[in-house]
Amino acid sequence: MNANWIVSANASRARIFSQARPSEPLEEINDMVNEAARERIRDTTERDKRGPTSASKSAHNTGGATPNKAYEPAQTPDKHLAELFARDIADYLLKAYQEGRYQQLTLVVSPQFLGVLRTLLDSQLESAVRLEINKDYTHFNAKQLLEQLRTMSAKE
Repeated sequence: MNANWIVSANASRARIFSQARPSEPLEEINDMVNEAARERIRDTTERDKRGPTSASKSAHNTGGATPNKAYEPAQTPDKHLAELFARDIADYLLKAYQEGRYQQLTLVVSPQFLGVLRTLLDSQLESAVRLEINKDYTHFNAKQLLEQLRTMSAKE
């Protein structure tokens, strides 16, 4: 198939559209949701933000060394979940490309997530990517997304 696929994504949602010809409307073919990231955002509470010495006036924090408050893990849970989701998207895109479901790929991805997704895309897809836009349009319907793409293409 000679279709162009448009991926509109951020760390919690990826919508994949197909367009057979530039004059035709977009057809949504997949809506991938990163439930783990959405659950984490929903479950974030005040206790998640407290540091290791937040109960410094309690009887439980007497004596002994206090943990280093400046510790940063190599990868935060949110970044890990985003990477896992990006890997799912990349795997889906590669499989569909190998099956011949599309020839060209347009990535419309939030700036924070584009770098993660780009690093996980298989080298086979490099030649298929015709355009990258670092915007989050996941909330746009197919018609609005197509209008934005046409506006961006006209500027080039």
